Amino acid sequence: MDHLIPPLSPTNRWWSEETTAVVTGANKGIGFAVVKRLLELGLTVVLTARNAENGIQAADSLRLTGFRNVHFCCLDISDPASIAAFASWFRHNFGVLDILVNNAAVSFNAVGENLIKEPETIIKTNFYGPKLLTEALLPLFRRSDSVSRILNMSSRLGTLNKLRSPSIRRILESEDLTNEQIDATVTQFLQDVKSGTWEKQGWPENWPDYAISKMVLNAYSRVLARRYDGKKLSVNCLCPGFTRTSMTGGQGTHTADEAAATVAKLVLVPPEKLTSGKFYICLEPKKIIAKL
Repeated sequence: MDHLIPPLSPTNRWWSEETTAVVTGANKGIGFAVVKRLLELGLTVVLTARNAENGIQAADSLRLTGFRNVHFCCLDISDPASIAAFASWFRHNFGVLDILVNNAAVSFNAVGENLIKEPETIIKTNFYGPKLLTEALLPLFRRSDSVSRILNMSSRLGTLNKLRSPSIRRILESEDLTNEQIDATVTQFLQDVKSGTWEKQGWPENWPDYAISKMVLNAYSRVLARRYDGKKLSVNCLCPGFTRTSMTGGQGTHTADEAAATVAKLVLVPPEKLTSGKFYICLEPKKIIAKL
């Protein structure tokens, strides 16, 4: 269904510079653009990146343009020790979190290529990384009347209609889905890849390992949204659309800045209009639809 996101305006501004956001994978591309847009809107933002040098350069470039409320911390979401260290650093330096944008992700396919190269790395980075980070930060969310927000950057490749297996689809679309069932789905996919049977088992055909990583991230987001229903924490997913970034080899229908504007609108929705458990798809810069 079409879902109108209220435009950002001074009259529905609930945030201030005391509002703190964390954006992962933010030294370039959509992540960097999201950090910049949130800073422009007056928030305090923690920019994270796996590579410390790249992250420091990105944060410094923003400070040089006048943004004083940007902070950097190194974070490799594929490494549980790095996640634990980041959570400890954040607790010590900020104490309270309002917004988490799980943006960091990897893919080893070029556009139009459908090889499965490093499925374990993709699942670990794109699914277990955001999940572990989210769980580590859950105790730190403010959860006030303004409602804390988690936005998981996803992909329409991860929509359930990409599954050709009715039995797997039934599991993942169940209203009673559990984290254990999600983990079992991941295990089954990796086993089918190893045995060379993944195509006949009905897994997605396009960017299959990346698609599954985003599919289970969407599923986890729904489970988490259900867990925190009525507890002042919103959890949604967004496919930013075909955006010109390094992951797409510079191809795309819109820019990282346009994707970032959509992200900002979603994470800054007034509390009374905030949804949870939704999967948004940005069809074009100003048109967003909700799939769940």
